Amino acid sequence: MRVWPGHPYPLGATWDGQGVNFALFSELATNVELCLFDELAGFREVQRISLPERTYQVWHGYLPDATPGLVYGYRVHGPYAPAEGLRFNPHKLLLDPYARSIARDLTWADSVFGYCVGESTSMFDERDSGRHAPLARVIDPAFHWGDDRALRTPWSQTLIYELHVRGFTKLHPKIDAEDRGTYAAITAPASIDYLKSLGVTAVELLPVHYHIDDRFLVEKQLRNYWGYNTLGYFAPHPGYSASGAAGAVGEFKTMVRRLHASGIEVILDVVYNHTAEGSERGPTLSMRGIANAAYYRLADDRSRHVDYTGCGNSLNVRHPRCLQLIMDSLRYWATEMHVDGFRFDLASALAREVHDVDTLAAFFDIIHQDPVLSQLKLIAEPWDVGHGGYQVGNFPVIWTEWNGRYRDCVRRFWKGDGGTVGEFASRLSGSSDLYQDDGRSPSASINFITCHDGFTMRDLVSFNQKHNEANGEENRDGSNQNDSWNCGVEGPTDDPEVNALRSRQQRNLLATLVLSQGVPMILSGDEFGQTQRGNNNAYCQDNELAWLNWDWNAEQRSLFDFVCRLIRLRTANPVFRRRKFFFGRPIQGASVKDIYWVRPSSGEMEEGDWNEAGVRSLGMGLVGHQISETDDHGAPIAGDSFLLLFNSHHEDVEFLADRIKGRDWEVILDTAQNLSLPRALTAAQSARVAARSMQVLKLLPRQAIATCIVEARSS
Repeated sequence: MRVWPGHPYPLGATWDGQGVNFALFSELATNVELCLFDELAGFREVQRISLPERTYQVWHGYLPDATPGLVYGYRVHGPYAPAEGLRFNPHKLLLDPYARSIARDLTWADSVFGYCVGESTSMFDERDSGRHAPLARVIDPAFHWGDDRALRTPWSQTLIYELHVRGFTKLHPKIDAEDRGTYAAITAPASIDYLKSLGVTAVELLPVHYHIDDRFLVEKQLRNYWGYNTLGYFAPHPGYSASGAAGAVGEFKTMVRRLHASGIEVILDVVYNHTAEGSERGPTLSMRGIANAAYYRLADDRSRHVDYTGCGNSLNVRHPRCLQLIMDSLRYWATEMHVDGFRFDLASALAREVHDVDTLAAFFDIIHQDPVLSQLKLIAEPWDVGHGGYQVGNFPVIWTEWNGRYRDCVRRFWKGDGGTVGEFASRLSGSSDLYQDDGRSPSASINFITCHDGFTMRDLVSFNQKHNEANGEENRDGSNQNDSWNCGVEGPTDDPEVNALRSRQQRNLLATLVLSQGVPMILSGDEFGQTQRGNNNAYCQDNELAWLNWDWNAEQRSLFDFVCRLIRLRTANPVFRRRKFFFGRPIQGASVKDIYWVRPSSGEMEEGDWNEAGVRSLGMGLVGHQISETDDHGAPIAGDSFLLLFNSHHEDVEFLADRIKGRDWEVILDTAQNLSLPRALTAAQSARVAARSMQVLKLLPRQAIATCIVEARSS
């Protein structure tokens, strides 16, 4: 095959309509061989071509006779000196870090082939022929996007649904069996109709970058189900493609286009903090054999990897070429794949310039000035496993954050812990203590109570302890700090009182989540009570333990209907999704506060009430008829006023506050009764809130009370 000099940019394999340009960064390599394979002959290596040119530490060449579909890998020559951080080995077939498509997945073989790599593996092991290594495929990026455009859903109107591409549809009875668990299944009519009926505005997909299964999991006949083991930052994971590895790119694009057409944004959970190559004793599959010291953070002695992730390595965001890889990947998914945003796993690791987390790091500077990335939804998981890594509330202004403090506080409040009511009020009202000082808004807080990592909502109210025996680690893995409560019995039970309490607790938690200020994120399956049987670390469970079970009973159907009503309530009332923080005092031109807090006995909460350990009940009043905000078009925002009454005490509580008496209210939601119709609460009544429940009261004009009473009586 003819070889021309080509160009050093862009990196990767680029089809220009006439041939393919190959470019690979490797600053210390002495030679780079492009290896070509015949897929029809069982991926037999048919040719090796030394890239002829080196420009600015980029090796490059152009094949005028190459076309899309060509399968390739690299062998990189250079010094092998592990003690100095140099791990070149031409007997290792390496995946292009910029591979757009994966032609062949990694298969683990005996250690003789070098893919369990330790220092014992010889550099010159000729038996490592590359027949187990992953391979890349050249793609034609052409795709008919039609009139697809970014939806740009405002944060204040966003509701996120976290889902796993495979697990969401693998057991869905209304989707063709051959499509289940794939990108195609996400946009099957049954999936689209479900997401729209629920009312979510964005799906947050667990990692869809190409990832591999850890060797130790394969040996236990398990898999890296969640996918936080990335090897290719540009290629959609081929295992989620119904049309095979060759069709993964087009199938992913089709999924995005169809979701957009249904009004649903696509956010990717991305793992730029570490790769699947693991520690210095891990396998050499890609970047380690190409530019180890450039792509990975090394200890001072250069022989070991620095690990802020708990996964063996950390990407070296201080190096310009590693930073370029991350930014090129983000732009690719934004511009070529049309995704709407990113959730950054262990984002604090990306902010470590030296050792400490620095939110003025180059990573943030580059994103802030980027005309494309700065306009997307950017979500940080604001912690890593290193010292000082917990950074909730400290990310820059255009970022939102998974609010771990919201999760922990809401769990503790509904578990019945004392001393939580003060923080609970802060979390309900948008966590201004975390985000207001740096100029952000309530939408900086991504509120969640459960996510993929931990108990499901059903398990949160059914188990006191984790039950991870299926993971094969003797229940040592997973968090021991869950703030869960089993409602009196560990695990499944036939006790009707316990099950009724668990159902009510789920409604309490979900109602709190959806009606809090900020951006709600619901874990897929929580809306109908999915269980993982107490496993709080199902990362390796690619089976029915983690897949959503669509065979619902009556209780699950009732919970789903309840969540749909909650979301409709939030969507219809701007007061639940404010764009600015509350003032907490009478605003200019108004006689009442925009938010107020009431205690059960009488009057508004006072300073001493917030600090009493025994306080487990409070009311939050939201004044919607006071115009204090404008929408995106400058029009005044006004609406109904509401009073949310929370009682995590084990006994009923009667709210006698003056804010309630003398007014006409409609009880539109009561988690103790799971009402399907509202009921009237006349001006002469107080509000009685059952033990461990909450109510939502809507303020009525005088003329509406009679109608409400008639409706309540007729029901």
